[in-house]
Amino acid sequence: MAKEKVLIVGGGFAGTKAALELSRDEHFEVTLLSDSEHFTYFPTLYHVATGGARANASIPLKTIFKDSPIELRNGRAVSIDRHNKSLTTQTGQTYYYDTLLLGLGEVTNYFNIPGLAELSFGVKSIEEVERLKAHLHSQLLSDHKPDLNYVIVGGGPTGVELAGSLEAYLLRTAHLHGIENRPIHIDIVEASKRLLQRLPKDMSRVITRQLRRQGIHLYLNKKVEGETANQLMVSGKPIQSHTVIWTAGTANNPFYSLNDFTLSYNHKVATDIYLQAEPNIFVLGDNANTPYSGMAQTAIYDAIFVANNLKRRSKGKSFKSYVAHPPITVIPVREGWAGISWGHVRLYGWIGWLLRQAADAKAFHYFEPWSKAMPQWFSYSAGEAEQCTICNKQLS
Repeated sequence: MAKEKVLIVGGGFAGTKAALELSRDEHFEVTLLSDSEHFTYFPTLYHVATGGARANASIPLKTIFKDSPIELRNGRAVSIDRHNKSLTTQTGQTYYYDTLLLGLGEVTNYFNIPGLAELSFGVKSIEEVERLKAHLHSQLLSDHKPDLNYVIVGGGPTGVELAGSLEAYLLRTAHLHGIENRPIHIDIVEASKRLLQRLPKDMSRVITRQLRRQGIHLYLNKKVEGETANQLMVSGKPIQSHTVIWTAGTANNPFYSLNDFTLSYNHKVATDIYLQAEPNIFVLGDNANTPYSGMAQTAIYDAIFVANNLKRRSKGKSFKSYVAHPPITVIPVREGWAGISWGHVRLYGWIGWLLRQAADAKAFHYFEPWSKAMPQWFSYSAGEAEQCTICNKQLS
């Protein structure tokens, strides 16, 4: 019997997990198409930006699928031919499918604010965080003093996590190079009235208090209007800085609008109760209009859900309906302190930090066996790496 050809586009949480789930079933012939050769573990990118090794947040896809009958292909999807059931990449390569799974992730959105795209630093890819880390290091060494202000735009989880860990990294780098300790000014600019808009207000309030205790200045309900080489304009007032880090805006991948998918009010793809956008075309993770899209746990959940439904269909069974599950949210604010929201339960401090470590270990296990996941987790929790030979020598 011919196998069902499943084409999965996107090597993030949803695409990678769906490919792993389906690779274990003999009914499917699976191809994974990704524009990156690596799987990026986004929750630890802030850690890479503040001294962690690249391996803390990046796993080669060929390592994940080393023992799986997956056909891995590299390329960026640009168009779809629904009649012929094919998808074409930027280089003109065409892939055919019986069933298509799309998990392309989001792209950075600067909201057309002047200067941000050219001058700010990002933290949404390994390349971006390594560029940021190189800048932090070189600026500190060239001036022999911190920047006037390190400005983080965006008060979501990434912005909060980065703000909380940035000072310790800068102080450590200065110490390793014998630079006199000086006050470090870290700012968060957030357009909303509070941090962590998607989280409960009580959790936002506790984390806000913790950040202020760490000396982080918050500009809440403020609008970024433009950036130059020396300053960021915020609600009509300048903040002097050579280091502006953009964590605020994301938008759905343009692939969907360019290929005439039906989009919902929030520009995400409209899907049915099986996560189908169209017959045999499923949309997973960040791209789907589901209650908790945008979260890594949701992307993994979507992948397992769709994979299980495809397995059911291969056995002549009907699809099950999608039921959204609220994710457990863990926000580390500094080493040894994190906040957790789990339904009505809130936990803060060391217990939150330890549970975050456990959650990361489990997350790595979603994509690797324990024999590989634990070294990967240990690399994250204990590993540090710099391009600077002086730093590396003293850290070793």
